[in-house]
Amino acid sequence: MNLALAVHGDLSPLDMYLNAGPVVQVIMLGLVGASVLSWTVCLAKAWELLSERLRLRRDLATLHRSVRLEDAWELLGRNPGPAAELLQEVRDELQQSAELPGNAGLPERIRLRLERRVAASARDIGQGIGVLASIGSTAPFVGLMGTVWGIMNSFIGIAESQTTNLAVVAPGIAEALLATALGLVAAIPAVVIYNTLVRGMASYNAGLRALCIQVLLLVNRELERRREVERQMAVEQRSGAHALTDTDPHAVSEVGVDPVS
Repeated sequence: MNLALAVHGDLSPLDMYLNAGPVVQVIMLGLVGASVLSWTVCLAKAWELLSERLRLRRDLATLHRSVRLEDAWELLGRNPGPAAELLQEVRDELQQSAELPGNAGLPERIRLRLERRVAASARDIGQGIGVLASIGSTAPFVGLMGTVWGIMNSFIGIAESQTTNLAVVAPGIAEALLATALGLVAAIPAVVIYNTLVRGMASYNAGLRALCIQVLLLVNRELERRREVERQMAVEQRSGAHALTDTDPHAVSEVGVDPVS
């Protein structure tokens, strides 16, 4: 058995970790924890994005089939999801604006509420992925710090042993380089996962905007129907008033219309 193996045993990653200094060990543990955290976030966010996109697609198809706002509420209003949240915003604004004269500003107020809800949903779906960017940008440098620290200890060992035999210092250098390898193992998947999740979030946000537009279309149709109903009622009221004028001019005062001269 050579001197390196006699001193350090088998140069497996576990043995190199056990024989490393305390600072390098802490760095290695942190990098392993960062890697585990990256994959945990990957699995959690991937499942969340997949389920939300499927729900979004289903809700959008339901809205496309809906003719009236009440139909969409009956189908989606009591189901958890972004469509129910948008429809609830519409109902709340319609209720709060019911006592206001006219509805000139109603479409704009509904649009603002829907945009606010879409922005909140986009923020919610993006929570947790910032840690991936942090791991991807800092893990290589943390591993490099462990490598520098380990190599520095190896050179100190050379000075103390007063020997230049590479077999003595090579295990210590290998232990130090393991920190860099762990840093790359943590950083590379984190960057790939982050970019993949960002693309998935962009697709989800586009679906949210499409859902918002479909709700706005239903709202505009509903407001047009209400205006048409009000116009027809006004026409019928004027027609009734004119009929009363033709038969009995004194009865016009009961409907609040001046007699036609």
